[in-house]
Formats: sequence, structure tokens, C-alpha cells
Amino acid sequence: MDLFAFIKPKNELEGSEEKTVNQPYVPDEMWVKCPACGTMLLSTDVEENDHVCFKCNHHFRLNARQRIELLADKGTFEEMDSDLESRNIINFPEYDKKLKNSKISSGEKESVIYGVCNIGNIRTVLVCMNPDFMMGSMGTVTGEKVTRAFEYATENRLPIVVCTASGGARMQEGILSLMQMAKTSGAVKKHSDAGLLYITVLTDPTTGGVTASFAMEGDIILAEPKSLIAFAGPRVIEQTIRQKLPRDFQTAEFVQDKGFVDKVVSRHYLKDTIKNILTIHNYGEVE
Repeated sequence: MDLFAFIKPKNELEGSEEKTVNQPYVPDEMWVKCPACGTMLLSTDVEENDHVCFKCNHHFRLNARQRIELLADKGTFEEMDSDLESRNIINFPEYDKKLKNSKISSGEKESVIYGVCNIGNIRTVLVCMNPDFMMGSMGTVTGEKVTRAFEYATENRLPIVVCTASGGARMQEGILSLMQMAKTSGAVKKHSDAGLLYITVLTDPTTGGVTASFAMEGDIILAEPKSLIAFAGPRVIEQTIRQKLPRDFQTAEFVQDKGFVDKVVSRHYLKDTIKNILTIHNYGEVE
């Protein structure tokens, strides 16, 4: 018999040793860990800093509403076609469930939001893709909303700013999702033929069919630091060519160096940069 195996029975009057007095409760949502440098950051401080890490300048992903709040003048954004939403048009297995879960988790009906607003008091059409909704994938409704945004901008002779964040075409809608590449590109061409300005803001990630269509068709292409910008992802390319890729391959800075991006702009200066571009191209402020 082990003499040290004896455990003193607990007395109800002694209370539990697990209970601590005046122990502060700190909710998990109060802190966020930077995925780049691992620093623990106070959530409110990150929000006040435009969702950018103080230590390493990592740009956290923004959803569409946060992006609109960042760029549009306060109280000026007027959303359009908010009632449009995807459905399982080819009866893809489990797609209905994925759509339902995406709507619940993101609080949105679709992977893109668009409308008209003022940016630095300049009337502009603003399109923002939502990485919280099926990773911003482009289905038929996404393509329709982007197309309508360009058509509205063309009809009203307005500049347009598109903030991309997408995993590419939505496979659950098959060839119909791939057709949106041509559809949106046609709308971009008509807007361009009308002599109007199109500014693209590439954010993390911008990949697949979105990269191969309207994302890279802007007159001026901006990008946020360290954003992944690609057609095929780095793992797919490595598996195909059986070679190790450079560490910074397909980052915004790498793509800029190759001439595909005009300027990498920190989120802190993004709105002012867009306003300056609009002003240079003779778009006046709203009176």
C-alpha cells in the first residue's frame, strides 16, 4: 500500500481550492493575436488603428462593411441591390447549407456590396468584396452586382472604386460562375470606353477568376501591403513545377516589382490616395 496515496476528504466548510477571490475576468474578444508577428493586441486599439498591427504593420482582413466605413465619407454610402442573393442553381450537393451558414456567419446575403457614396466629398461608385462570405468567391449574383455597379457608374458618368478580396470563381455554380469573368470584363470595357476612371484596390487575398478578370483591369491598380495577389495559389504552382517558390512570391510588393500593381498603399493613407487620384482626373467635389 502506498502511504502517500491517502487523500484527505474535503470538508464542506473548507470550500473549494479551485475558487479564487476577486479574480478578474478577461473576455477572449478583448484581445487579438497578430498572425504575422504573434503580438497580443487590444481589440479596441486595433480597431482605432484601422485594423493594422502596431508592431509589424500587418493589415488584418476587413469585411465589406468595415471597408466601406474606411473609405466612404460618413453617412454618404447608399447601398444598391441589397436584396440580390445566391441560390443553388445547379443543385450542387451541400451548397444550400453553405450559403445558409455563410449568411449567418457574415450577416450578409452575398459576397459583394456596392453602392454610391462620397470619397473625400467626390461622388463615387464603391464596390467591396466580402472575405467573410465564402471567402469572397464570385458566383452569378456576385458577377451581376459588380456588372450593375459598372453600368450605374457608366450611365451616371461616375468613377468607380472596387476593393477586391476573393478566393476566385465559386465552384458550386460551375461554368455559370466562370462566365462572370467575361460579363464583368464587358461592363468594365464600356465604362472605360466612356472615358471614365476605374480604380482597383487589391486586398488579401485576391486570387483566381477575380484576378483574371475585373481585379486587374483597373486604370490604376492599388494594393494593400503583403496582400496575396495571384491566379493560382503558391502551393498549386509548387506542385505543378516541382520547385520551391521565393518567400515573398505573389505578395503585393512582389507583384508591384513585376509591374502588375501601380502602388502599394498602407491602409492609413488609402482614402487620401484615392481622393488625390480622383482629383487629378478632374472629378470635382460635391457642392
